Amino acid sequence: MEDFRRAYLRLCKEAGLEPQESVLVQLQAVTGGTRLDLSGQSLTVESCAVLGRTLQKDTLFTELVLQDCMLSEEGAKLFLNGLCSNTTVRALDLKGNNLRGAGAEALGKLLVRNKTLRRLVLEWNALGMWEEGFSIFCEGLASNSCLTQLDLRNNQINHQGAAELALALKRNSVLEELDLRWNNIGLLGGRSLLDALQQNRTVLQVEMAGNNIPSDILRAIEQSMEHNADRQSALRESRSRTQVLSKEIQNLKVEKGRQFVSLMETIDKQREEMGRSSRNSSMRLGQLQEALHERKSAVNSLTAKLQMTEAALALSEQKVNNLGDLLTRLKLEKTELMDRQSRELKKLQEESVLREGKLLRETNSLSEKNHQLKNKVQELDRRCTAQQDQIFELKQELTNSTGELKLRLAQAEGTTILHAQTQHLCNLRLNEVDQVNRHLEESERALQDRILKLEGQRIQLEEELSRVKAAMVTERAQAEEELGKVRTQVRLEEQHLSSMEEKLRSARQSRDEAQSHCAQQKQTITELHARVGQQSIEMDALRRRIDELQQDLAGKEQEKMAEVTRVRVELQEQIGHLQAERTAQSGLKEKIAALEREMKALGASHREALLDKESEISSLLERLRMKEGEIQRMREDEAQRASFLQNAILTYVQGSPLGHYSPKK
Repeated sequence: MEDFRRAYLRLCKEAGLEPQESVLVQLQAVTGGTRLDLSGQSLTVESCAVLGRTLQKDTLFTELVLQDCMLSEEGAKLFLNGLCSNTTVRALDLKGNNLRGAGAEALGKLLVRNKTLRRLVLEWNALGMWEEGFSIFCEGLASNSCLTQLDLRNNQINHQGAAELALALKRNSVLEELDLRWNNIGLLGGRSLLDALQQNRTVLQVEMAGNNIPSDILRAIEQSMEHNADRQSALRESRSRTQVLSKEIQNLKVEKGRQFVSLMETIDKQREEMGRSSRNSSMRLGQLQEALHERKSAVNSLTAKLQMTEAALALSEQKVNNLGDLLTRLKLEKTELMDRQSRELKKLQEESVLREGKLLRETNSLSEKNHQLKNKVQELDRRCTAQQDQIFELKQELTNSTGELKLRLAQAEGTTILHAQTQHLCNLRLNEVDQVNRHLEESERALQDRILKLEGQRIQLEEELSRVKAAMVTERAQAEEELGKVRTQVRLEEQHLSSMEEKLRSARQSRDEAQSHCAQQKQTITELHARVGQQSIEMDALRRRIDELQQDLAGKEQEKMAEVTRVRVELQEQIGHLQAERTAQSGLKEKIAALEREMKALGASHREALLDKESEISSLLERLRMKEGEIQRMREDEAQRASFLQNAILTYVQGSPLGHYSPKK
């Protein structure tokens, strides 16, 4: 770093210029590394010329960043001319420097003369404004043989510039990544680039967003990039394979030379190994026979477990039958309740005509509830049948598993036969060893092939043994898991049945209470009717008494009128009697008025009592409705729990391995 700074200061003195302070500060800030960052420093023409001259022979920096430095055309030209002879810089960033015609020409010369630059960033410039300068840049790109990444975003490239760039891409065979976003390429430029990229074999990534190019052309460009990527990967694979093959060929040559020397030794060793292998094979056959005996015992244990599971299934079937009997009993009890309710409804209709509509609604709601209960019973029957079907499927799967185990045992017995064949082959090969001495080359190849086959057969037999053991272990675990799951299911079903029985008992108790309330209300209504009848009879008797008194008064008045004519003398004597009788009559009239008032008060009180009793009846009906709502909630809870049980059973059947292997209906 100090050498570069000294060279910069020396060249400034030779040119008679003062070094730019911002450049010196940046050079002092760079203490180590290979990256020189002068972005945003607004370099002058003189400093660009000095930097270009210092970079001609520099061997330190590999990356130069000159973003937003406001380079002039002359300064950029001088700086790039200095880089033409540089041999270490591999990345150059000239973003946002407004490079145009002269800058494009200088960049073209740089691409022609420089042989180390790999990455070039020219974002936010104006290279496409001058066609001549951009054509020179494209010619330099066509003749370049080292640049792999080129960034030309926001450079005002039109369709003509795109055509020139396409010509350069047809000739270039090194560039891999090209960024042309946010230019003015258009339809014609897109077509020309598509033609060039279809001929180019090295470009792997092209960015074309923001150029008003149709989507079909963009898709075609992407397809060509994919083809290039596939070709590059194929070339890499072919190169790697050729290298590997060349190494293998060399290794094979060396090994062949060694093999010819060690053939005799290997033959003796092979004889000894054949004897050892025959002994090992006999030992392995014994081990295989022991393993077969163990498997037979395991199969016997599995059959015992199967018998136990069948017994458990029989018990579960008995439980299901008991549940069916309970359901039939529940149905009979429900029918009896329906008959009782219908009888009570008929009695209520005879007693109160005005309340027939309410009672009919209540009977309809009760009938609907009974229908819902019947539907639930039918759903329980269906679930029982579904559980029986699942039990049958489990039995079938168990039979299938036993058949598979028997087939595997037969395969294992076949492997023992194969081992006997291998022993016979070993004896034949021992006889052939004598003939191998006469024909060394042919016998070596045959022996190697046969040894490889025998090793492959041994490996296959060992793999088959391991697989059979693993399968047996997994089958045992699955059988135990299935037994545990069946037991848990039976326990859950018993718990659910006990909860259902408790709920039915509570529902029966609530119904009995409601029926008792209804009977009490009927008794109160009959008592009220009896009281009303008695009061009406008393009213009729009082009215008759009043009528009789009125008739008596009328007869007495007539008698008085007759007696007035007859007995005027007795009038004076009887005036006192008449006055007394009038006073008595006034008292009677007052008594009649009081009685009428009492009748009115009694009628009002009776009406109020009737209204109170009607309010009590309405409150009782509301209580009945509340209880019916509670019963409906209980039923909904039961339906939800039943649905949860169904979902759990389905998830278990689908998630278990038996559900995967169950036969289709």
